[in-house]
Amino acid sequence: MKKYCIIVAGGSGRRMKSSLPKQFLLLDGKPLLMHTVERFRSFDVNMEIIVVLPDEHISLWDRLITELSFDVTHSVVPGGEERFHSVKAGLALVTDESLVAIHDGVRPLVSHDTIWRCFADAEEFGSAVPFVEPADSVRILDGDDSRPLPRKEIRLVQTPQVFRSNVIIEAYDRGFDPAFTDDATVAEAAGIKVHLTHGNRENIKITTPEDLAVAHTLLKLLKQ
Repeated sequence: MKKYCIIVAGGSGRRMKSSLPKQFLLLDGKPLLMHTVERFRSFDVNMEIIVVLPDEHISLWDRLITELSFDVTHSVVPGGEERFHSVKAGLALVTDESLVAIHDGVRPLVSHDTIWRCFADAEEFGSAVPFVEPADSVRILDGDDSRPLPRKEIRLVQTPQVFRSNVIIEAYDRGFDPAFTDDATVAEAAGIKVHLTHGNRENIKITTPEDLAVAHTLLKLLKQ
């Protein structure tokens, strides 16, 4: 079945304390977003890759492509106000019956094993959402108090979240709700059962300077 990957890169540099949007910060000499695009292309050279960027960032992306001779074929579409609207803009380019992965642009260290599991499980079950188990104890706030949650019942959700195209396009055919924190929550609002599958711990979302430092270390280890 044909595969698409929608890479959503709408972040700012606020938490990074940087004037440069975080998807353009350098990891091993290349913007994070380029690493992410390359990760999916190296998994499947026939995959259709769609990058969703804020309209005001597209010219910067084009300039970086030229300066760094980045030759991975992909489409670029302008995003919307919320992640929900950006994903919806990317889905408008999906024209075939297919499997669609939706991935954060600042998760450049997703493993090929994770990508493979997500596509394989989505083909079988209709959806696949990767997770890792928490290493820390977990508590939930309850007013001014807090209480522990059983760690064995908690899962930390990652991307790519993969769906059959008809399923996720129909799910996104609705208005925005602040409760939509990822694609799984949008799918569940449409009555779709979400299937969980194993992710990889290196697949961190890079949003702070500390995350970027960790990613530099992880990338070195993965290259050994």
